[in-house]
Amino acid sequence: MKILAVDSSGLVASVAILEDDNILAEYMVNYKKTHSETLMPMIDEIVRMTNTDLKTLDAIAIAGGPGSFTGLRIGSATVKGIAQFLNIPIISVPTVDALSYNYCGSDRLVVPIMDARRNQTYTGIYDFHGGNDAEILMEQCPMGIEDLASKLNEIGRPVVLLGDGVVRFKEILDELLSVEHSYAPAHQSRQRAGAVAVLGAKYFAEGRYTTAEEHEPEYLRKSQAEREREAHNG
Repeated sequence: MKILAVDSSGLVASVAILEDDNILAEYMVNYKKTHSETLMPMIDEIVRMTNTDLKTLDAIAIAGGPGSFTGLRIGSATVKGIAQFLNIPIISVPTVDALSYNYCGSDRLVVPIMDARRNQTYTGIYDFHGGNDAEILMEQCPMGIEDLASKLNEIGRPVVLLGDGVVRFKEILDELLSVEHSYAPAHQSRQRAGAVAVLGAKYFAEGRYTTAEEHEPEYLRKSQAEREREAHNG
């Protein structure tokens, strides 16, 4: 089985190719470029470097949301176009689930934090019990950082935190968290298409995929422009 995976849900752009249990290539850029500039060249590069014939792909996995509205739309449009051309399905992997998988095997609770602006996060709480399969204690959702800290204190177990929200909220978390907590190192703390690919393969085996026409990003909340317009209109 061969899967192309894409994650454009945040500042990081990442693509990967998974064949069976082997990641053939993974390309990640976390720099000052837009996803519209990076995604297709990155896909072209890993396809070229691995001598992959696109017609051999069985599916495309994508971080389906939540995340940056613009990033999700660009990623969705990109994979929908490729999937329609190849007539293959799209596997939508929840962004926070995939981010948590960077730290699978942990005996601590794994808590991804994505910065959703205005002291809000996209987050979830995952317990891997030291293995590769997560028990989801709290599904991905939008949540205020104070509410998240309160929830973790209530659970009362050691946690490891990761994601771009760590940079934004680290001082607040250190102040509010009474439970033992640590932060993932840089190579495990950002979105990676490799994790999307591995979870995508699992979901594909379980029949959790859609056609290109059916695929839509999962935003979880209204865009900033929509919220500002509603506030202006009272």
